[in-house]
Formats: sequence, C-alpha cells, structure tokens
Amino acid sequence: NYRQYLEASTNGQINLELYTSHALHQSHEEREHTEKPMKLQNQQGGRIFLQDIKKPDHDDRENGLNARECALCLERSVDQSLLELSTLATEKNDPYLCHFTETQYLNEQVEAIKELGNHIIALCKLWAPGSGQAEYRFDKHTLGHGEN
Repeated sequence: NYRQYLEASTNGQINLELYTSHALHQSHEEREHTEKPMKLQNQQGGRIFLQDIKKPDHDDRENGLNARECALCLERSVDQSLLELSTLATEKNDPYLCHFTETQYLNEQVEAIKELGNHIIALCKLWAPGSGQAEYRFDKHTLGHGEN
C-alpha cells in the first residue's frame, strides 16, 4: 500500500510540473517531467489526483528579460518542491522515491536554474531600456538561430 503522504507529495509535484509546462511554454519537456512521477505513482499503487491548471498570475510577454525572470522563479519553485519531496521520502524511509528524485530531477533542475540565471545576467549586461536590438541578438544566439 503506497503511503498516503508520499502519494500527496508526488501529486503536488505532478501538478506543479503541469502548471510549469503551461506557464513556461515548454510543454514537451515538462510533460516528460510529469509522466515520470505519474508512472512512479502507479507502480507504487498510489492514485493520481490532477488539479486544474491555472493561468500564470504574471505577464511574461513584456520583454525577454521579464520572461526569463518569471521562468527562473518558476524553476526555483519546482526545485524547492523536489527538495521537499526528496526530504519527505528520506524521512519516511522510501529509498525508491529518494533515488527517483535524485536521479531523475534534481541535477537537471539545478542546471536549468543555472542556465536561466546566466541568461538573465547576460541580458542585464546588454540591456538598454526601450531597445529590442540587444534582446533580439541575444535570443537569436541562445536559441540556436545565429548566423554562421
């Protein structure tokens, strides 16, 4: 019988990943992040409870810097949730869930936070209020559409 507190925490992580996929428009990657804990939940005999995915409470369309700052905030929320899930699994002596969060998520999450942070730092160095040229060139370079 899958422990109820682990089931609830895993469901929380699943729903946060679904929200993040909507908010960050990275649905393919975030969908994979959602499917893995769903599979785990099923393997452990737990039930999956999905919540409504709410529209983000911020508008990240103002500019690329603002969008990346919002994305960084969301990624940090996901990281904190993963750390809490891992801690709970450790406290409740669930080595399978500990291993799962550590090998499937935490390192990747740290890398995503680091990458977004580096993008924000670079944009801040280039930023000129009212000018989209630096942002355009930065996006073109970081999104892999730069000129060769």
